[in-house]
Amino acid sequence: MASLIIDIGNTALKASWCDGMTIGKTFRYQGERMFDFILSLTSKSRPETIVLSSVRHFTENNIRRIEQECEKLIIFDKELFSRYDIPDYITPDRAASIIASRYLFKGKGIMIFDFGTTLSIDFLDESGKYEGGNISPGCRTRFRSLNRYTKSLPLADAPQTDSYPGTGLISSMESGVVSGIIFELEGYISRHTEKISVFTGGDAIYFAKRMKNSIFVVSNLVLMGLALIAVEYDKKD
Repeated sequence: MASLIIDIGNTALKASWCDGMTIGKTFRYQGERMFDFILSLTSKSRPETIVLSSVRHFTENNIRRIEQECEKLIIFDKELFSRYDIPDYITPDRAASIIASRYLFKGKGIMIFDFGTTLSIDFLDESGKYEGGNISPGCRTRFRSLNRYTKSLPLADAPQTDSYPGTGLISSMESGVVSGIIFELEGYISRHTEKISVFTGGDAIYFAKRMKNSIFVVSNLVLMGLALIAVEYDKKD
C-alpha cells in the first residue's frame, strides 16, 4: 500500500503518493481549504502511511480526522527533529530537505538553497551535520515589498528575458531584484567552494539557468525527505 506525503508551506500545499522512494504525480493546492483537499486525496485511495509537514496549525479534531484516513500518521514534530539531529527552530520543509540531501549527497558538504516565499540557505558538513542557515526574502516577496512600501513603484515580477542594467522603471526593478539574488547566490558559492550547491523550490530552475557555477537542481527535495521518513518508519514495524 502506498504512502501519502504532504508538505504545507507558506503559500501552497504539495502532496504526492509514493511507493518507497518512488514519488508519483505531485498535486498542488493553493487556497484556504487545505484540510478538505487532503481528505479529497484519501477518499480516492486509503494510504498505509501519511507523512505531514506543515508550517500551518491543524486543530486536534483535524489531526484525529486525518488519522482515521490511514494506518499510520507521522507528523513532523519535535521528536522527528531530535531523531534526525536537526534543530527544531527551522521549518519542517527545510528539515525534510536536509534529510533528503544527506541521503542523495552522502559524504559531501552541502548548501541547500530553497527558493520560495523566502530564500533559505542551509549548510551541512561532510558528515551531514547541520551547521546553520540563513533566511532572506524570496524573489516575489522582494517584488511585493517594492510595490507595498513605496508610493511610485508598480508590482513587477521576474522577467523571462534578462536586462542588465535596467533601461526603464520596470526593467530596473526586474534587474535589481533578480541580479541582487544572483549576486547573493554567487557570494555564498564563492565563499563555500568546498560544498556542493543544491537548488530546490519554485524558482530553483529559474535561477539555476542564470548561474555560471555547477548546480544540482532537485525540485522535489522536500517530498523526497518525507518519503525517506515513511520508508524508515515502515522498516521499524
